[in-house]
Amino acid sequence: MFGYRVPAPDEAMLISGGRRGLGGAPFRVVTGHGKFVVPFFRKTRFLSLAMCESEVTETCVTKQGIALHVRAVIAFKVGNDHESIINAGQRFLSDQDQMSVLTGRIFAGHLRAIIGSMTVEEIVTERQKLAAEVLDTSKTEMAKIGLIVDSLQIQSIDDGDTGYIDAMSAPHKAAIQRQAQIAQAQATQAAVEAEQEAARRQAEYARQTAVVKAEYSAEVDRAQAQAAQAGPLAQAHAQREVLDAQTELAERQALLRQKQLVAEVVKPAEAEAERVRILAAAEAQRMKIQAEAAASYDRVALDRMLIDQLPQIVKEAAGGLSGANVNVLNGADGLGEIAAGLVSQGLTILDSVRQNLGGQESDGHRTEENRNNGLLQLHSGKNKKSDDGPVDVD
Repeated sequence: MFGYRVPAPDEAMLISGGRRGLGGAPFRVVTGHGKFVVPFFRKTRFLSLAMCESEVTETCVTKQGIALHVRAVIAFKVGNDHESIINAGQRFLSDQDQMSVLTGRIFAGHLRAIIGSMTVEEIVTERQKLAAEVLDTSKTEMAKIGLIVDSLQIQSIDDGDTGYIDAMSAPHKAAIQRQAQIAQAQATQAAVEAEQEAARRQAEYARQTAVVKAEYSAEVDRAQAQAAQAGPLAQAHAQREVLDAQTELAERQALLRQKQLVAEVVKPAEAEAERVRILAAAEAQRMKIQAEAAASYDRVALDRMLIDQLPQIVKEAAGGLSGANVNVLNGADGLGEIAAGLVSQGLTILDSVRQNLGGQESDGHRTEENRNNGLLQLHSGKNKKSDDGPVDVD
């Protein structure tokens, strides 16, 4: 659009002409946006805000009086505030290249002043300190002309032909060389040890290879021997299986024959023996029952015979007393007692005979003999009483 001007992002637009809105400044500053500028009545110029570089190469004398050639690089620019832009515009708007020249001269002076207060050792070993001090001393002066310094780098320091820096670095060089030699020796030793270790590893690998080959050869030999023996071993194994089968068959046949013998001979014999035992037990039981029955019958018959003969026994006993001299003291009572005694004697004889029969009831012959003996005792008692004479009965 006609009359509308816009500065670049790294530029400041300076509008001169007119007095309204200047606030005491020689021109109006516009950054970051555009503005209408009345042609013929306003004049527009642009001031660069981009980064600039200035190189300083200066011979400086140190505190020790040693001349040093110092090379430094300064990075600077116009400040972003209106005051810095106005200060820089008033000084460098017509010839902006003069900013680098003037900056180099300012820093050269400060560099000589600061190096003159330091020793070579401090300058060499503390370059960052040197740069910081130069920046601090030049900051106020640079601000007056609207410039700010972003960085200062000391590129090189050289003492020319004096050799001071070389002499100063000689101990360090010697130490470094010594360390280098030590490192070289250590590296050589490490290399030798590595070679020896490699040789040992190769020897160990060769030994292991030989062992593996020997084991492989032995395994091959064993495999060949096993292959050679496989046929006989298989045949022997087959024969052994045949023998085992035949043995098992013979054992099965023997077991079958044993079972047949048990079924054909042992079992019938056991059955026959059991039958004979049962028959014998039955016969013994029958004979026992018959014997018990016979003994019982004989005992009953004997008891009946004794009972039948008891009156006769008593009679015989009484007859034995007929010729005896019997004195009856108690009259009728005494005579009754004599009769009762005879009966009691007869019953006693009968019980004795029964007891003898009970102890030997399995022997019929002895039973008969006991009975006869009882009768004999009865008769002998009768005769004895006849021979003794009269019996006194109290």
